[in-house]
Amino acid sequence: MALPDITDLPRAIQLALAPAFLLTGIGGLLNVMSGRLARIMDRGRTLAEGHARAIPPADAAAIALERQALEPRRHLTSVAITVTTIAALLVCMVIGGLFVEVMLETPLKWLISAFFAAAMVALVVGLTFFLRELHLAMRTVRFDLYEDE
Repeated sequence: MALPDITDLPRAIQLALAPAFLLTGIGGLLNVMSGRLARIMDRGRTLAEGHARAIPPADAAAIALERQALEPRRHLTSVAITVTTIAALLVCMVIGGLFVEVMLETPLKWLISAFFAAAMVALVVGLTFFLRELHLAMRTVRFDLYEDE
């Protein structure tokens, strides 16, 4: 096997540049999703602390209902983060595959295409779970418009 030509390196970098930008975008999405998960967890902790204090029964029921509504949201967000992370890992495999293909002059088009397609499917699934969590949050949010004065 012949050593790769040094002029192939810039070509490999050019090929890997677009997936690297995609990876940056996925990183931004993961940042938003993890921030959302942190807010859900913080809200759950706040409600748990409020539930531990002596509160009126009507408020206790409302707190218990809100805490119960947080669990599916936490689960959906967690799944969205997991699947989106898998998408990021698959994009890394695409980048690695592109380098191997160029540097070793090995035909890996089918493998790279499969990794890219799987990354897109995982990204769509992750965003779908995240969107589902957003819809669930909008359905379960409670605004006290008429508070006692």
